[in-house]
Amino acid sequence: MTVTSTTSVTNATATTSTSGTSSTSNSTQTLGYDQFLTLLVTEMKYQDPTKPMDPTQTVSQLATFSSVEQAVKTNTTLTSILNSNLLTQASSFIGKTVSSSDGATSGVVASVSTSSSGVTATLTDGSTIAIDSGVTVSG
Repeated sequence: MTVTSTTSVTNATATTSTSGTSSTSNSTQTLGYDQFLTLLVTEMKYQDPTKPMDPTQTVSQLATFSSVEQAVKTNTTLTSILNSNLLTQASSFIGKTVSSSDGATSGVVASVSTSSSGVTATLTDGSTIAIDSGVTVSG
């Protein structure tokens, strides 16, 4: 089986096509911040000096780059705020009695940990409970 892979770049859009004798597939990849910057710099570096890029297109790409940069900064700030809020809420469970949603596990919270999947409480007996809907917390 022969596999051919080509990548073309046009107006900051990367398209990868792969074809073989048994199947053909085309997919468009989403560009991240770093990839967009690399594409923009590469496009400007290798443009034909006898046919420079349209100034309107250049301004448009720079504006898009600025928008992407601002969105990345905003997302970073929001993630930081959410993590801080989650940690504050999680610390309020320490010393409280919790019961799992099915009632099988119950006890006093000794510590809490946060992760991308949420808050996990470790009880004084060493067992753990994921703090999510259905968990009962009492003082």
